[in-house]
Parts: sequence; C-alpha cells; structure tokens
Amino acid sequence: MTKYIFVTGGVTSSLGKGIISASLAKLLQARGYRVTIQKFDPYINIDPGTMNPYEHGECYVTEDGAETDLDLGHYERFLNTPTSQANNITTGRIYQNVISREREGDYLGKTVQVVPHITDEIKRNFKILGENGENDIVITEIGGTVGDIESLPFVEAVRQFRWETGSGNSLVIHLTLVPYLAAAGELKTKPTQHSVKMLLEYGIQPDILVCRTEHHLNQELRKKIALFCNVNINAVIESIDASTIYDVPLLMLKEQLDKTVLTKLKLPHNKEPDLDSWKDFLGRLKNPTGEIRIGLVGKYVELPDAYKSITEAFIHAGAKNECKVQVKFIHSENLTVENAAEKMRGLHGVLVAPGFGQRGIEGKIEAIRFVRENEIPFFGICLGMQCAVIEYGRNVLKISDANSSEMDESTPNPVISMMEEQKSITIKGGTMRLGSYPCDLRKNSKSALAYGKNHITERHRHRYEFNNQYLKQYEDGGMVPAGINPENGLVEIVELKNHPFFIGSQFHPELKSTVANPHPLFVNFVAASMAYAKKKQIAI
Repeated sequence: MTKYIFVTGGVTSSLGKGIISASLAKLLQARGYRVTIQKFDPYINIDPGTMNPYEHGECYVTEDGAETDLDLGHYERFLNTPTSQANNITTGRIYQNVISREREGDYLGKTVQVVPHITDEIKRNFKILGENGENDIVITEIGGTVGDIESLPFVEAVRQFRWETGSGNSLVIHLTLVPYLAAAGELKTKPTQHSVKMLLEYGIQPDILVCRTEHHLNQELRKKIALFCNVNINAVIESIDASTIYDVPLLMLKEQLDKTVLTKLKLPHNKEPDLDSWKDFLGRLKNPTGEIRIGLVGKYVELPDAYKSITEAFIHAGAKNECKVQVKFIHSENLTVENAAEKMRGLHGVLVAPGFGQRGIEGKIEAIRFVRENEIPFFGICLGMQCAVIEYGRNVLKISDANSSEMDESTPNPVISMMEEQKSITIKGGTMRLGSYPCDLRKNSKSALAYGKNHITERHRHRYEFNNQYLKQYEDGGMVPAGINPENGLVEIVELKNHPFFIGSQFHPELKSTVANPHPLFVNFVAASMAYAKKKQIAI
C-alpha cells in the first residue's frame, strides 16, 4: 500500500516546504523507495500560466505540458524524475472539477458544499499518484500557511484522509519557525507552539516538527517543543540555514528525518541511503577551480525566482565544470546602445532570458548585438533566441524593420511570427506550444556536439516561432538552423557559424537540468565562458 506524507507550514511563508519535501524525498529515494512529490496550491487560478512572474516566480513546465508551481522544479532537480500535471493542483482546478461535475448532474441534485464535495475532490487528487502503482511514497506539500482562510479545505481534507487511511499509512510534517530575538539573546518557541495549536484546532496532530532556525536548537529547547506540541523528542527536527539548498538533504540525514519518517510509516530502514553521487556534486560545487561571471539579461530581474530554473542550471553546470558561476542580473529596460559596453564590462558570457511582451525587448536586442560583435559567448532562451533572430536580421541581413509580430502586429518583416493555426485561438494559454517536443539536430553543429546525439526532446512554453519564410535568407547569411522539429519543420535552435559560442533555443533547456544530469547546453556555455575568460584574462 502506498504511504502518504503531508507537509504543512506555519508561522510564516517562505520557510522552505518545497526544499524540505524535496530533501526528504531524495533521502527516501536514496534508500531505494520510489517517491514522488505533489504541490497543492491554495490560489484560485487554474494554474500559474497566466500569472505575472512578480506574483509567483517562474512558471515551471512539465513534460506533459502542465504549467505549474516553481517548487516542481526543485522536485525534479533533486529526484531526477519527471513530474506531471497530477503533481500540481490548485484550488481553482478543484473547484473547476466540482462545478463541472455539478453541471453534468453527477451529484444528483444535492446541495454542493465545501464538505464533503470539495474535500472529496481534494482527497481524490491526493490519491492519484499513489494509485498508479509507480510510487511507494507520495509526499504532498500543502501551500500557504496554516490559518490562511484559503488553505482550510486542504487541511480539512488531510484530516479526513488520515482518519480514513488509518494509522501507519500517513503522517504530517509541520514546518515552523523558531525565531532568534537578538535583544533577548535567545531562540523563542512560542510561535511554533501557537502554530501547532492552530493545527490541533483543525483536528490534526503533527507527527514531526521541522523547525527553521538561524541558530542550533539545544536539547532543552527540543524537549520544550516536544512537550508543548505533543511529539516525540526525536521528531523535533532542526532545519538550520544552509549555504546552498543542496546541503539540506545531508542536514536532514544528520537529523535522521528519513529514519523517523520510515519508523512512523512502519517501513524498513535497514539500508543506508546511497548519496555518493550527491556528495560528489557538493564537493565540486564547494571547491571550484575557477570562477566566471555571466550576465543574465531579463525584465523580471528584481525577483530572482522569476529565473529560478536558469540560476539552478548554472549551479549544476558550474559544478560539472568545477567552476563557480556568478550570475549578474541586468535589467533589459535599462540597457541601451549608449551604456551596453558599461553594462557588459567584466562578463565572460551573456544569457538573454525568456519572457513575454514588448517591455525591455530593445535592451535584449542591444545586448545580443554587443556580444555578437565582441565575440562574447551568448546563450538565448525562447524570447532570447527570438531576439537574436531579430537582431541578426536588422544588423547583419539588413532587414532594418525585422521584428516579431508579438511586438508589432503590422511589421512588414515578421521574422518571428505565430503559426497560422494558432491565430484564431483567443483563450490565454491556448496558443501556447507547451511541454515536450522532438528536435533533430544538424550533424556536427555545436548543439549536436554538446548533446552527443542528433535527436533530442525538450520542453516548450511560447506562442511565437521562427518564420520559415526567412529560413533560406538567414542560413545563407550565416545563422544556421541547428535544430528542427521533425513533425512540423519549425526551427528549434539557431547558431552562428563564425562565433566561439552563439546558440539560441526556442525551447527551455533549464527545465531539464538536474543535479544528476546537468543540461549539456548549459555545461557547454559555461565551458565556453571559461575559455573566453582565459583567453581575454578578464578578472572577476
């Protein structure tokens, strides 16, 4: 029978439920268990697909094309196993499902209520990943903070679920805060006590408390928390601030979180976790032999979470190259012809980030012109690739009004355009090319050499494409279509022939980079940036 773990949060948001969930899952996986993690978000949006990155950070896309919470990126990066639409459920989707069933008459005229209809739908979604026979343990992260009005149906569903499945088949981990008051010079347990008390009011006794703290918890504090919160002292887990999120699995191992969980779920834990490759990654991450600075040009740079998968991919690729990658965020709105040289000074490579809309587009194009002309390694992702096409059209092919029809619907030269069959779709997201698509790589191209093969699949999230009417003109002019979708002939990758490293991808390679498998394009981009730094002798 599949076992279920629920992770809730108290006191404040941003304590790191996603990282704790991913770290626990990594430890259980390293012990030989098949584990998956799902995130239940309390907002009413159906998914984060239409949300501004400032609201919710990046939108993470799964293999099956689901637009999901960025925590799913952490799950995949830690576990090296793909997630799906079933791994991220929102209040909006729960209510949408229930209302659809009500309209179809499934409830036989009954009054549809939060209890039992909404909570039954939540419980049904709890079980989906546990009933497919692929997982021994399902970890469910409940978004928000206990006490939030929008989280109440989820907490009530957890209470019902635990009562129905019986003891030993599920447990609740409550993540809470033990703040340090500098004036008093001590850690305070009262916020944790109040948070657990609120959970108890909803009918849930947590089995394990994970306490986020800036200072170590002594035995006396652990005893106090255990006594006031009705948990065993070995179930009070310290989660101290770490220098990198990739330290957390080892910190949780030291706290024996995985052993405590398996004991409570009545599962064997004789076999010690195999974390050799994880420790090897950490060793290379923390002991780099070199250092480079990469400029990330985007328009959401005030919120680094908007580019979370990209910055994590640089960590993976940096460790692979035994190099520390320092990312410098550059706001594309503030980048102009006049200040490009100043903004790009001291960089060993430049990545132009994905995005939507007109804002900051000319700054991205100017950044690309500068790195192309100065032979600085360049990597463009999605809109970054499209901007590279526009820049090359304007400044090299002399198509002075080259543009994307996203930016200018009436442009006479839409080198980037929407496919004809998409133009009649008006629902947001409906025009998107989402999820995994195949790509054939040109033999001996930089991309093919990076991947070490000629056929790949990558994840997409975009509306506009390279306009194949201009394909021959670009290829004759030196911009090579290095990757083509074999099913529809769309350009997936562009490269420049006479440049040390100039690659733009229509897809999002950062979404498939994990600790175990750093993405080859990022690995090669970092290597090219290291070579550029060595050649130019640019100091950090």
